[in-house]
Amino acid sequence: ANTAAPEALAGPALLAALRAGGYVLYLRHTSTDFGQSDAPTSDYANCATQRNLTDAGRAEARAIAAALQSLRIPIGTVLASPWCRTMETGRLAFGAATPSLAVRGGPARPDQPDRYAELRALLGTPVARGTNVAIASHGNPFRAVAGPPHLAEGETAVVEPLGEGRFRIVARIPKDGWAGLQR
Repeated sequence: ANTAAPEALAGPALLAALRAGGYVLYLRHTSTDFGQSDAPTSDYANCATQRNLTDAGRAEARAIAAALQSLRIPIGTVLASPWCRTMETGRLAFGAATPSLAVRGGPARPDQPDRYAELRALLGTPVARGTNVAIASHGNPFRAVAGPPHLAEGETAVVEPLGEGRFRIVARIPKDGWAGLQR
């Protein structure tokens, strides 16, 4: 369903492409406290039962926001997994976050062969020029639709939608790699 080609864009060429828009920026939530575990829940608003962002994770998300603003990368729609860490990452990095079950975390199970069909469709849906769609989510959903390797916490995959559920990953930007787009 996708083409995970070697990174096709980097540095100033990637920055120019992002400024022109038409991409999906898939951001895995920033740093979390792995000493916390997610309890099974359907109450995504109950942050006490979840692994949450650390202070460092909040600072990382704010740094991404500052970089996006400084680099003049336009962001339109922002979707986030409804878990607290992804909603907070979306709000801090992109200024907003609309919860979406289509991008929620959790591994795919054998009894759910279409678990990430909606995410695959979102990644393959063309984005209007002049803006980019942002998704704040988890590592498992992205790996399930794009293949390995996992995104690190705070890492962004730049996805070029090709239509009909197909997409191509054109770059991966580590949480501290945004400044490198100017070089």
